[in-house]
Amino acid sequence: MKLWLVRHAEPLAAAGLCYGSTDLPAHTLATRQVAERLATQLPPGLSLQVSPLLRCRQLAVALQARRPGLIAAIDPRLRELHFGAWEGVRWADIDRAEFDVWLADFAEVPPGGNGEPVRALMARVAAAWDAWRAGGRDAVWITHAGVMRAALLLSRGMRLPARARDWPGDVLPFGEVLTLE
Repeated sequence: MKLWLVRHAEPLAAAGLCYGSTDLPAHTLATRQVAERLATQLPPGLSLQVSPLLRCRQLAVALQARRPGLIAAIDPRLRELHFGAWEGVRWADIDRAEFDVWLADFAEVPPGGNGEPVRALMARVAAAWDAWRAGGRDAVWITHAGVMRAALLLSRGMRLPARARDWPGDVLPFGEVLTLE
């Protein structure tokens, strides 16, 4: 079984902005380009799960226009991590001491003071992962970098990163496609 993980196209946001679960649209042209590439890349017979955030739903709609047989199901487990009070703040403007508190207890401390702990992100992505594996069918997830990194950990047998340095540092550009088996 294969799982294609697809990151949405570039969102309409200032460079360096922490936007996590903020519901931003993506660039229309970039979305169309990613959809065109995916339409030729993906095999038939896939199930399609999509994050509920607009930038992912836009890509799903563009992909379905090119591959009408793909039926999208919105899956809230595939939304990006919520960064709490850091949402909408430039990463460079986040207090380093607050950031270090999060990194010191990465799995448990909610980012931004009131965000979603990594433990919760991993639990919901693991639930989606387990459902995909139990379904016995190839699938594509249109999602976010954080969810893709969580799935990478799950593919390596890690259900929860013990330390921040355990979190995958893979570069995941907008429109990136990863395939896991």
